[in-house]
Amino acid sequence: MIRISLGVAIILLLASTAVCKAEDFRKETDQTVGYTQKEVWMAYDGFNKTFLDSNKYIYKTDTSFEQAVDRGNGAAAIWCQPIYWEMAMNAYKLAKSEKDKRRTKEMKKLCEKIFAGNKAHYAHFDFDDNNENTGWFIYDDIMWWTIALSRAYELFGEEEYLRLAEASFKRVWYGSDKVGDTGSYDEEDGGMFWQWQPIRNPNPNKPGDGKMACINFPTVVAALTLYNNVPEGRPEQTGQIPECQSKRQYLAKGKEIYEWGVENLLDQKTGRVADSRHGKGTPNWKAHVYNQATFIGASVLLYKATGEKRYLDHALLAADYTFNEMSSAEHILPFERGIEQGIYTAIFAQYIAMLVYDCGQTQYLPYLHRNICSGWSNRDEVRGICGGEYAQALSTDIVVDSYSASGIPALMLLFPAIR
Repeated sequence: MIRISLGVAIILLLASTAVCKAEDFRKETDQTVGYTQKEVWMAYDGFNKTFLDSNKYIYKTDTSFEQAVDRGNGAAAIWCQPIYWEMAMNAYKLAKSEKDKRRTKEMKKLCEKIFAGNKAHYAHFDFDDNNENTGWFIYDDIMWWTIALSRAYELFGEEEYLRLAEASFKRVWYGSDKVGDTGSYDEEDGGMFWQWQPIRNPNPNKPGDGKMACINFPTVVAALTLYNNVPEGRPEQTGQIPECQSKRQYLAKGKEIYEWGVENLLDQKTGRVADSRHGKGTPNWKAHVYNQATFIGASVLLYKATGEKRYLDHALLAADYTFNEMSSAEHILPFERGIEQGIYTAIFAQYIAMLVYDCGQTQYLPYLHRNICSGWSNRDEVRGICGGEYAQALSTDIVVDSYSASGIPALMLLFPAIR
């Protein structure tokens, strides 16, 4: 959770770092570039104008589609839609911190419309509906929504958000009688399985099936966000599959999955997060920015919940690895060209902001400002959108996907330049 008031105070103190010199990240010119608060809103408005289906209020895959019809026909991936919703929440918090009543009202309305649009499109958030077009058929797809719904409840206090967040967490952890899967949680060996297979009439998961970072650390984030928001004094439910859980139960689940992840998916010397592990086999050590991100977020949330410094140490180790080993020599974040992988920076923005603002780790601000300056200065000014390769100019005549275009506005909303 991001404390905007603290964030604004820090940025005011460090505002000069938001004015970037091009030689910091692009050696062929010495032109000075930066970004203003007005440009923060320009970036977000350009993103929405280009990619938000203004009739359905879900986001489109890319600029080649006029409408977000369904999966494979213009609608962005089901797991990326909650990331875009969180961007709208961050825009609301930013507008509120600026005391801009008009924009605050607009951003709150946008949050409501995005929720309603996604609810209408994705099976009315019936997490037992596993149709492969507008339904739920991979565990992590659901858990990303658990996180967003929990945050929406934290921000707006709407009970429906909390109800759906807890229902989705339960669905992932314990499985579905209707679908027939046994749940993501591995009672025998710990950790969270990534999927059930087949999608219809599934077999139980077995030792050796994949446990990906993209389900394990988001599960920790979801559990800790629920821990922060469920009512105090809620009694513990002891049934085999409780409908909702107490603060202590969510915290215990978050801690358990985190420890499994540290043991199985973290290089504790370097801070590299593995993509996955299958049974007792060697982890797949391919590092991705979004896995680094959710590990950072999980670590920060546990640090804040417990005060145990080792969690903060883990977060710093993972953040340092991201900037020093995965990024360019100028600390520009890496871009991956796989399907939907452009969303990784937007996810990273959410969790590095926690580390910077909630834990006072301002040493990362220059790197973040540099990424923003680079991506924004290389935007397509005609369409008002950015690409995913921040050090390269974006052409006006190419198809751009919403995933790649989301990173810079996501960063700008969380690291606004006040100067």
